[in-house]
Amino acid sequence: MQSERILHFLPELYRSAGALEPGTPLSALLEIMANLHAPVEGLLKDLRDYVDPYRAPPRFVHMLAAWLGLDHYQHIQGARRGSGRPHYAAGVGRLRLLVVEAGDLYRGRGTTASLQRFLEIATGLTGFNIEEAPKGPDGQPMAFHMRIVAPSARGAMAELIQRIVEQERPACVTFELIFEESTEKQETKVKEDG
Repeated sequence: MQSERILHFLPELYRSAGALEPGTPLSALLEIMANLHAPVEGLLKDLRDYVDPYRAPPRFVHMLAAWLGLDHYQHIQGARRGSGRPHYAAGVGRLRLLVVEAGDLYRGRGTTASLQRFLEIATGLTGFNIEEAPKGPDGQPMAFHMRIVAPSARGAMAELIQRIVEQERPACVTFELIFEESTEKQETKVKEDG
């Protein structure tokens, strides 16, 4: 806020006393007040850049994700609890896309199609194969069970895929997550509700 605008909020006595003349104590005080308002005004001027996931600064994208309930897919990097910065295994670009698509993904939550779409958007990987009621060792379909075959992933990306499947699958369904290898498949975990 400029000094002239701040002056309009002061009593008439100050406005008529030549408050904006250089070198007066009141003009110096008005200049300090204007400088204190400048950072907040700059932020408010560019507010739409903060709430748009495509234009928001990376640190704010993590906050947008938290507002949408996606923060449990992030890791906190830092030495002490409460310190550090959030980190998303697939990168901030993928997190931006996930924030943009969150509404549509949540509308279909608990469906196989939504789970597959969520995995592809969140990780940037394609080739997820989700099979509902796959055949068990006895050749019979396994009711309320799904088998997810994911593209090869290791470390933080594999953990991200695991978290997504645990959170976004239908609630009453057990699952097994298998990561493809170049020539063979390796089963990593079978999750059952108990």
